[in-house]
Amino acid sequence: MFYGDGKGMIFLQQLINGLSLGSIYALIALGYTMVYGIVLLINFAHGDILMVGAYTAFFVLGAIGAGPIGMLAAFIVSALICASFGIAIERLAYRPLRSAPRLNSLITAIAVSLILENGARVLPFIGPNPRQFPQPAVINIDLGGSLSISNIQLIVIFLSALLMLALNLLVNYTKRGKAMRAVSFDQGAASLMGISVNGIIAFTFALGSVLAAAGGVLYASAYPQVNPLMGMMPGLKAFVAAVLGGIGSIPGAMLGGFILGIAETLTKGFISSQYSDAISFSILIIVLLIKPTGILGRKFKIKV
Repeated sequence: MFYGDGKGMIFLQQLINGLSLGSIYALIALGYTMVYGIVLLINFAHGDILMVGAYTAFFVLGAIGAGPIGMLAAFIVSALICASFGIAIERLAYRPLRSAPRLNSLITAIAVSLILENGARVLPFIGPNPRQFPQPAVINIDLGGSLSISNIQLIVIFLSALLMLALNLLVNYTKRGKAMRAVSFDQGAASLMGISVNGIIAFTFALGSVLAAAGGVLYASAYPQVNPLMGMMPGLKAFVAAVLGGIGSIPGAMLGGFILGIAETLTKGFISSQYSDAISFSILIIVLLIKPTGILGRKFKIKV
């Protein structure tokens, strides 16, 4: 009965769309939550790293073509470029302010975001105008009834799940991951144990930027248009997802991304696309009123 019902089919279709969009949000949110877990910094320039990754892929695909080899090259080159941006931003903008009040770092993060956005707008080979992203051929796969899923959505969901699994394995089962957890717990003690705190923090920024690059390529493939401000709203939504799931929690960032993506697409399907953003932020407010640390966040007691 449910599957034959029109609203039921719309629900299932929007659920598929939400999983695809939520996968992208989760990828970007992981970068936010890792950086915050290490240095307690909200890197508001993270969404603009997504824009850098999308534009890098745009130029790579424009030169090679949007086939399998071109997409692979786009992912690799975007990851390298964005990792370099992440390391440079951490070294030049955030590291000198590490011992300063957090407000200073927050303002700096906003400044870096504005520099990336407006810098892209004035570059002659980018410019302020939107451009069509070279997209692979779209093939819709019929799932029965009026349900369908495109090959782009399958790629987005599969690659996002693969990257999230790889990150989980890296953080929990590798020497570098143990060092990251040690630095996030106590930087001074980690330094005394011989861990390069600066190196681990730089690696965390690079890793988060690689995930943002992947998110940028996938987002531009799903919504084939690039512009210098394209990272603003996905970056903000990913930040909301990280806070929703519990800032500093990797599983929380994944969960928050999926919840936000599904809520957004269900709102578009059953209410109106004009209310999708409002519903997403309303969910955040409700969750924070009930559980301020987020769904999977933990409370920390500070002795004074």
